[in-house]
Amino acid sequence: MNTLRHRATLLAVAGTALALSLTACQSDSDTTSSSAATPGATVASTPAAAASTAGKGTGTTHVTGPTDSAGSAGATGEQVAASTPVCTAGDVHVTAARQDGPPYTHLVLTAKNTTRHSCRLTGFPHIQFLESHKQDLPAVAKSKPAAPVVLAAGAPAYALVKLSDGGADEDNEPVSAFSVMLEGDSTVIAVSAPGSEGIAVDPAKALTGYWTPELRKGADDF
Repeated sequence: MNTLRHRATLLAVAGTALALSLTACQSDSDTTSSSAATPGATVASTPAAAASTAGKGTGTTHVTGPTDSAGSAGATGEQVAASTPVCTAGDVHVTAARQDGPPYTHLVLTAKNTTRHSCRLTGFPHIQFLESHKQDLPAVAKSKPAAPVVLAAGAPAYALVKLSDGGADEDNEPVSAFSVMLEGDSTVIAVSAPGSEGIAVDPAKALTGYWTPELRKGADDF
């Protein structure tokens, strides 16, 4: 009986040990699986995190990009202007129109780009109204634009021209047509004066402004 009890006790102990061993193995297996899954989850989340970071980086670039672009727009514009060919007489059509009502003391010259490409209009129009006065009209410095005048295809530029002070006692002379030359081009452009009777010019008072994209108050008041 004692022997049987001893064997039963040994069997019970062995069973307990086996159960504990199995439990330990299962625990080790779970731990190993959990440990193995952790690096896998990290690797899987890394592309997502990278995508998220890249998205934020792209967003930052997208936000700061326009600012940087706007900041460098002046330099880019200057580079474009510098690389744009200068307008020649064959690139533009120049016309004249009276400004305001009588007395007609000013003209507005319009130079329209008639080509299919951009060109740069520099300086001021070199104008001679009369055969008796061969010198070009003086240019008004304050009318000079701050940036180069680049004309896209079909775009115009303007120059204000003073004819006289509008006084009755001035030494005005009638002009039905006059010559204009662009800076950098010696080609003479013949421009018809507006009106059936032409214009009255006082050579001592006549002035011209610089070419500008639009006429401006103040700078073009002379």
